[in-house]
Amino acid sequence: MGMPLEFQTLIVTKGKEKRIKDNLFILEKEGYRIYPIDIPIEVRRTLQSEASGEAVVKKLELADNRTIVTYELISLHSTN
Repeated sequence: MGMPLEFQTLIVTKGKEKRIKDNLFILEKEGYRIYPIDIPIEVRRTLQSEASGEAVVKKLELADNRTIVTYELISLHSTN
């Protein structure tokens, strides 16, 4: 039996990210998703929106059909 898995090349927050401290955020997504670790990737509020910044994924947790992404925002393009 297989496990559904998605490979992501950007972080889409939909406004559900939570700040842990300073520029460190955590985001919980439904399903299992793999993000590149220690490589800068775009952060967007929605899939169709402009990039709001760049982040580096620091930690991935996959359990109970959900993914928790911990990332550090390294640059911000817009405050909105």
